[in-house]
Amino acid sequence: MKRSHKILLALLSALLLSIPFFQWGTGLVLFFAFVPLLFIEDSGQKPDNGQKPGRITWYVILAFALFVLLTTYWVYWATWVGIVAALIVNTTYMTLVFWLFHFTRRKLGDRLGYVSLVVYWLTFEFLYLRAVVNFPWTILGNGFANDVMLIQWYEWTGVLGGSLWVLIMNILLFKLLKGWLQDRSFAANRQRIGWVVGFFMIPLFVSLFRYLSYEEQDAPYEIVVLQPNIDPYQKFIDIPQEEQTAYLLQLADSLVTPETDYIVGPETFINNTVWEAGIGQHPEIKKLKAFLANYPKAKMVLGASTLVLYTDPSQYTTTSRPIRGPGGEYRYDSFNSAFQLDSSDVIPIYHKSKLVVGVEHMPYTHLLAPLEKLTIKLGGAFRSNGTQEFRETFVSPQDSTRVAPIICWESIFGEYVTEYVREAGANFLFIITNDGWWKNTPGHRQHNSFAHLRAIETRRSVARSANTGISSLIDQRGRELARIGWWKRSGLRGVLNRNDRITFYVKHGDYLGRMALLLTVILLLYTLLIRFFRK
Repeated sequence: MKRSHKILLALLSALLLSIPFFQWGTGLVLFFAFVPLLFIEDSGQKPDNGQKPGRITWYVILAFALFVLLTTYWVYWATWVGIVAALIVNTTYMTLVFWLFHFTRRKLGDRLGYVSLVVYWLTFEFLYLRAVVNFPWTILGNGFANDVMLIQWYEWTGVLGGSLWVLIMNILLFKLLKGWLQDRSFAANRQRIGWVVGFFMIPLFVSLFRYLSYEEQDAPYEIVVLQPNIDPYQKFIDIPQEEQTAYLLQLADSLVTPETDYIVGPETFINNTVWEAGIGQHPEIKKLKAFLANYPKAKMVLGASTLVLYTDPSQYTTTSRPIRGPGGEYRYDSFNSAFQLDSSDVIPIYHKSKLVVGVEHMPYTHLLAPLEKLTIKLGGAFRSNGTQEFRETFVSPQDSTRVAPIICWESIFGEYVTEYVREAGANFLFIITNDGWWKNTPGHRQHNSFAHLRAIETRRSVARSANTGISSLIDQRGRELARIGWWKRSGLRGVLNRNDRITFYVKHGDYLGRMALLLTVILLLYTLLIRFFRK
C-alpha cells in the first residue's frame, strides 16, 4: 500500500472517530471508524513473499492525534497546557493499544489477534478511567450520547458495552469489506454479512424494545433548575458575590412555586470565603435561607468553594496548607463543594472527589516540585483541593428522598456515579457544573450529552445546572425533556420521577473492563511466551 494511501486512510479514521462527539453526529459512524486503520494495520503484517512488513506506527499516531484534537480542541480556551497534555497522553495510550494488537496478531494470527484488539482496548478504557492522569472524554461508548434510543442496554453494561459494540462491528465490517474486495462474491461473503447484520440488529432491537417498554415509577417531583449565566472569567474576581446572589434569587423567584421540591444551582456559585464550621452564618447563605423560608417544601442544592480549618495536627491531610491563626500556625483544606439548604438547621456538604488534573489536583507533587512555579504561571494549581473517600447524598427532611450532588468532571465517570446510587441510595442525580471556561465550543454540549448516559446507566432522572449552559432536565430513558441554551440567564421548571430500583450496571459496575483486564494479562503472556508453548 502506498504511503499516500495510508495517510488518507489515517485521516479518514480520525474524521470518522470524531464525528459522533459533535452535537449533529451519531455513534453509528463509529462502526466504520477503525476500518481504515485496520487496512493500514493489515498492510503492516508480514507478506507471504517474506518481505519486511510495513511500518504502521506513524499512521496510527496521526489518526489518534487528529481524533483527540478534533474532539477536544476546546480545552485550549481554558488552558493551552491542558490540550497539549490531553493530546500527548490520549494519543500515546491509544497508539500503544493498537501497536500491542498489531504485535499480538503477528504472533498469534488473525483469530486471537482481532480478539486482542477488543480486549486490549476495553482494558485501556477501564484503566484509563481510573488513572491518576487521565482525560477519558473520548471513550468510544461516549460516542452514542446523542443516540439514546440505541443504547438502552447501557443499564446492563455501561459505556464499555458501547465500546465493545463499536470494536466488534469494526472488525466484522473490515473482514466483510476485505473479503468483498478480494472476490466480489455475495455467496463467498454470505457468512460475513450474517455476522455484521446480527451484531448490529440484536443490540438495536433490544434497545428499541427497552426504550418503548420502559415505564418510570409514578413518583413526580417538581424541580427548578437555575442558570445565572455569570462569566466564569469574571465571577471569581470582578463581580461581587452579592450581585451574583441577586441574579440567582431573581431567577428563583420567577419560577419557584409552593409545590417545588428542589431548586438546583451551578458549581462554585458562592465563591468568596466560606468556612464550613460557620457556613450557616455566611451572609449569602442567610439570604438563600431567607428565600427558602417562603417555600417550606423546597430544598436548594448549590455549589460553593469551601474551607475547613484543622487545629489538631492529627487532622492534617496531604492536601492541607499552612495558615496563621491567633494561637499559632494551623492548616486548612480547600474544597469544591456542594451543599443543601432546606427547612432544617442542618447543612450537609459534599466535597468533589474526582478532580481535574493540573487545575484542582496536582499528582506526584514530590516528584514534580521543580515545576511548581511554571504550573502556577500557566494558570494551574500545584497543590490539590481536598477530597472525601465516600460518595454522599443529601436527604430530604420531608420524605427521605436522596439526591446525588455530582460536581462537573465527576459526571464523566460512569462507575463512579453508580456509587451515589449503590452506596448512598440516590433517587435523583443532580449535576452542577461551570462549563463557561471553554467558551461556545463543543465542550459544553458534549458534557451535557454525557448526562444522558448516566441517566440510562442508573435509571435515575437528572437535573443539570450549568452556570452558562447547557442546563437540562433528563428522564430515566436518557431523553432530554427541557433545556436552557448557551449563555442565557434563565431557569426552567419541570417534573421528574423518583426511582429506587437498582440496575445491573449500578450493582456490578465496569465488569466488562475487569474481564478484559484478566484476558489482557493472559493474551500478553501467551504472546510473549508463544515460542516456548510451541516447543
